[in-house]
Amino acid sequence: MNTILFDTEGNWKNLLPLTFTRPISEIRIGALTIKQKWEKWLKTNCRYLTQSYLQKKYQFLETTENLFINSTFCPTNKLVELIVNLKPNQVLTNNAEVVAFVGTKNNLNDFEGFENIEITIPLFTIKNVWDIFQKNGEAIKLDLDILCVNRKSQPLSSSVTVIGDKNLVFLEEGAKAEACILNTTTGPIYLDKNSEIMEGSVVRGPFVLGEHSALKLCTKIYGATTIGPHSKVGGEVNNSVIFGYSNKAHDGFLGNSVIGEWCNLGADTNNSNLKNNYGNVKLYNYLQQKPIDTGLQFCGLIMGDYSKSGINTMFNTGTVVGVGANIFGGGFPPTLIPNFSWGGAEGFEDYKLDKLFETCEKVYERRGLTFGEQEKELIKSI
Repeated sequence: MNTILFDTEGNWKNLLPLTFTRPISEIRIGALTIKQKWEKWLKTNCRYLTQSYLQKKYQFLETTENLFINSTFCPTNKLVELIVNLKPNQVLTNNAEVVAFVGTKNNLNDFEGFENIEITIPLFTIKNVWDIFQKNGEAIKLDLDILCVNRKSQPLSSSVTVIGDKNLVFLEEGAKAEACILNTTTGPIYLDKNSEIMEGSVVRGPFVLGEHSALKLCTKIYGATTIGPHSKVGGEVNNSVIFGYSNKAHDGFLGNSVIGEWCNLGADTNNSNLKNNYGNVKLYNYLQQKPIDTGLQFCGLIMGDYSKSGINTMFNTGTVVGVGANIFGGGFPPTLIPNFSWGGAEGFEDYKLDKLFETCEKVYERRGLTFGEQEKELIKSI
């Protein structure tokens, strides 16, 4: 059966700016993207149904028999059991929202004649940008239950100090860790292929270090943190998710935050994650076009793809940075920085696309990749 992960307009907008450049199912939480999770659980390849301008890169294919799954839902044992037993003309719903069905794209607007099966079990959903860091610990544990089951870790160097259960540290092929402290009393620690934890670093689980990524010397990592593939991280990081291909290579604090792909945080970039009055943090929401109450006391920085900060940049509590922004200078910039902004606390001008593309080409080249016409057209569409 053909499996399609579909985005609804409201859910997609609610997860901006992270979804300007990707379908919801390409969001990374835990060790895997949402799409990778479903592919592992269902043992199949998944396709996308998303915004039309994204569809050129993230392809949609419909066949005679299709399983559609709402991309904001992550797989769990009970949900997967319900989904694999779905028959044509049946739809799973939760609080009037479609979770999954077997049918065609046209059925998204018309479920007449379908048998409605209401789900009452607890579900793992990603509906808000802050869900990504807030639920990351749970996601890491669910992912590692799949990735590490019935497999043996590569040996851990004798120079590493482990506090807690050594069996909760898993190294894939080529992963390295030397003269660091790993604490598994709060959760597992997973090092993907060819990743490295350098000397002097201190890591508390749950933690995931992506393929070809590195923690630089004396990095401090607090739990429920994911560093995606091909990233370099230093300084202090707490309960944050970096999607991949991004660097925070120097000292500075990143907390309760989500950083997209192809971002760079300059030396001594810091974000606040707690208001001085300890009140709930408000965060700009693109669907409602205004700041909304997250209900969280701790909430830091949300940064879209291709954005960068200069040295000593300071981000206030609950800051949202769009796609392709370049932030620099003294003082605190505003808590909403639109797409393609160039400047800082003293004001912004437009970041010209030709200049942005020049930078992107150089950054891709450093990773042995090509910033091609497909990427340029996607950014132009934004």
